[in-house]
Order: sequence, then structure tokens, then C-alpha cells
Amino acid sequence: IHPRPPEPEKQIKFGDRLYIRILKAEDKFELWFSSDNKPYELYKSYIICTYSGGLGPKKKQGDYKSPEGFYSTTKGLLNPNSNYHLSFNIGYPNAFDRANGYTGDFLMVHGGCASAGCYAMTDPIITEIYGLVEQAFAGGQKVVPIHIFPFAMTQNKMSQYQDSEYIDFWQTLK
Repeated sequence: IHPRPPEPEKQIKFGDRLYIRILKAEDKFELWFSSDNKPYELYKSYIICTYSGGLGPKKKQGDYKSPEGFYSTTKGLLNPNSNYHLSFNIGYPNAFDRANGYTGDFLMVHGGCASAGCYAMTDPIITEIYGLVEQAFAGGQKVVPIHIFPFAMTQNKMSQYQDSEYIDFWQTLK
């Protein structure tokens, strides 16, 4: 029997495109990348240090809920001088949120491991993520999509939460 050599560690290169997916119930922050217009592949999964408010969408300023939905960040939303080490705004509220009268602002991914509606990471993890997002912008990407789901949108999970007050919203996300 010949052992297989270890797979080479994935590397994000200058000019690669990024995509972020967050799965709240799994405390999972995923960073995906695409090289040369190929399909996105998972680069790395990180554990979210904390987020607030449990499952379900953010609806109003001060409800301490972390958003769910389709968002994005841009170079102008990066904050290297954050009170929480480093941060970037996720772009809440989006058009859907505004159309439904949802309010709130300054919803971030940041360091510091504390949340009042944000997705908080440890400082070393946000340093890595922030650097890769910054690199993507320097390499020409204009927008980094951030898709936030309550959980992996499998049929099993959807069935598990079928009695939730948020099931209609989650079906539209799926």
C-alpha cells in the first residue's frame, strides 16, 4: 500500500475573487475563492466567536439580532481603525430589508469576540480574513458577496425548523 501524498494547502492569490458564506446555527464563517473565472471553491472555514439574537432575520435597530440574507462589502466598507481590532461592514440593510422596513446600521464582521448584532471573530482570525478581503479589492474585485443563512439549507434542516416563525423567509433564502 502506498500512502497518498497530502493535498497541497489551498492558496488565495492576488487577483482571485472571494465570496463569504455564514451559517449561523453552525457558527461557521466560510471563505470561498475563484481563480481565473473557475467555480468558487472553499478556502477555509472559521468558527464564529459570537453573534447575537439567535436565528431569524434582523428587523429593527436595537433588536440585537445578527442579519440573515444576501449582502456585500466593498473597499469603502473596510475599517482598519475599528474599536474591535479590524472590521468590515456587511452592507445591512440591503434592498429587501429596506423594502420591508427593516432598520439598523453598522452591522459588521469584526474582531474582539463581542456582538450586539455583528459577527465577531477572534482577532487573529479577523486579521487573516480582513487581509484576504483587502487583497481581493487590491486585485480588482469591486464587491465581495456575503450570504448569511440561518443554517445549511438542506431539506433535513428545513424540515427541522418547519414550525419556526421564520420558515417563509428561510424558504425565500433557499
